[in-house]
Amino acid sequence: MSDSQTISAAVAKLYNTYPFPPEPLLDEPPPGYNWRWNWLAAYNFCTGKKPSQKNVRILDAGCGTGVGTEYLVHLNPEASVVGIDLSSGALAVAKERCQKSGATGVEFHHLSLFDVEQLPGEFDLINCVGVLHHTPDPIRGIQALAKKLAPGGIMHIFVYGELGRWEIKLMQEAIALIQGDQRGDYTDGVAVGRKLFATLPEDNRLRKREQERWAWENQRDGYFADMYVHPQEIDYNVNTLFELIDASGLEFIGFSNPQIWNLERLISQAPELIDRAKSLSDRQLYRLIEVLDPSSITHYEFFLGRSPVIREDWASDTKLLSAIAEPSPCIQGWQDSKQFFNLDYQVVNITESAWQFLLACDGNKTTQEILQSVHASLDDVRSLQKQQIILLTPSKG
Repeated sequence: MSDSQTISAAVAKLYNTYPFPPEPLLDEPPPGYNWRWNWLAAYNFCTGKKPSQKNVRILDAGCGTGVGTEYLVHLNPEASVVGIDLSSGALAVAKERCQKSGATGVEFHHLSLFDVEQLPGEFDLINCVGVLHHTPDPIRGIQALAKKLAPGGIMHIFVYGELGRWEIKLMQEAIALIQGDQRGDYTDGVAVGRKLFATLPEDNRLRKREQERWAWENQRDGYFADMYVHPQEIDYNVNTLFELIDASGLEFIGFSNPQIWNLERLISQAPELIDRAKSLSDRQLYRLIEVLDPSSITHYEFFLGRSPVIREDWASDTKLLSAIAEPSPCIQGWQDSKQFFNLDYQVVNITESAWQFLLACDGNKTTQEILQSVHASLDDVRSLQKQQIILLTPSKG
């Protein structure tokens, strides 16, 4: 076999041994949501407006045991969803998971990212979370996916960051050194890793990082194996990340956790430095944030798009007044209080006037019609839209 085939076989063996993610199977739809898997919310984040159609095609590329796939089906009932993975063991779990919870609008294929061209047609939304960094050739992988993205479509990607995973890389190397010729025996690797963490001094940096950040989820062997004995992992920094993005030929839309990439959260007490940083390019600014706060950048999650991805900025009062407004599908508790959970499960507290506007949104009335019935302003509307609390559909007129 080629090196690429050998690596892919080793990755498949890991996930056949420990199907991932090792989440329980439910007899009902999964709880909560991830807005990045909701077509309406994700498209709104990328473009500033509600998409024109719901009956889209969605690809879960590297679906594993179907945790994300299940959400994609339940959160997008009018969409058709396809899941692919190179692990037959993980796919078997994914199929059972979706059957049990009633996620029937999905089909699965035993394929790697590199073979995605075998699927017919194109996709409006491609989800590829925690996969590219485990392939032998991430650039080839992202290019293969890019070819399957429809014009105007969006792709959400999650890859690892090298600075925030520094201790993980060291423990991976330590386990591999002790395993020696037994490397590739993943159950042995898990046993070695757990023994190391139990034996290291309590103030050891690797042990402390594991206990502070990862230990809760790593109680399950599947998570521990995925983190510490994976046979293939490529971690990124901002510079190498954008080399990957540029190679895709797609447009970088933005990070899907933009709050992390706000310099003011780090140096708000030095406005003169923030002013000087305004001369930096976006990529230089991202790198500055990364080197100032390395432990927080454990991964990158972001959207790419295939042209034409047309954005709305709602600067025009006329355009805003004629738009149809409706609540985002990914907010909770807003009917009962002006303090509620936003799409990231963070508590927001909007003004009384903005709340009255939100309560009047029904997906049928224009902004102008709503404003005639409540004491709110266009500033309230723009604030709600900017926070992704409402979705706006441009007028067809």
